[in-house]
Amino acid sequence: MSKEAPKKKKADAAGEPKKGPAKKHREEKVTPRLAQMYRNDVVPAMMKRFKYSSVMEVPRLSKISINSGVGLATQDAKLIESTARDLELITGQKVVVTRSKKSISNFKLREKMPIGCRVTLRRERMFEFFERFVSIAIPRIRDFRGLSDKSFDGRGNYTMGIKEHTIFPEVDIDKIARVFGMDVTIVTTAGTDEEAYELLKALGFPFVKRQEVLSTQGA
Repeated sequence: MSKEAPKKKKADAAGEPKKGPAKKHREEKVTPRLAQMYRNDVVPAMMKRFKYSSVMEVPRLSKISINSGVGLATQDAKLIESTARDLELITGQKVVVTRSKKSISNFKLREKMPIGCRVTLRRERMFEFFERFVSIAIPRIRDFRGLSDKSFDGRGNYTMGIKEHTIFPEVDIDKIARVFGMDVTIVTTAGTDEEAYELLKALGFPFVKRQEVLSTQGA
């Protein structure tokens, strides 16, 4: 019999460490600055403003939905790919391609044809996008003078349209296939539009001052 087998057993019995794949270090989650601001500043201010009896009653951000329709995709399918690529750069998350539900011959549209892209952000990515959107992207809108407070849906959600996605600094203008628009919907847990307005305003949303709106209407 060969003596190699028992030698191998003795080596194993000696407790020599076996070489294996190195353990990956778990990355510590970093709480977004805006989330900390919400807990430390916004919650106490909202409780004082609306006389909430519990912290759980204070409205909060639930999710942010971004949707972009690509009507020209019926003529050029590559536009869907470029739109999805740019949205992923902006949001940092994989997008979902939306498809038509039925065929419409007048628009050269077939059933299940890709016609747009959408993405829904929650938790950390939602806060990170909101902060970049408010502090960097929105001020780059051409002739920007503040956002209207008339775009709430009656249930505490706010939707605004963006004409040019190039306001986001993540987009390289020299590499884009075309400039497209998108709808951004901010969903909150607020029960009324007034509560949602105060929440978004406290988080830095650049609304037009209501005094200025009233004076403009009066003029």
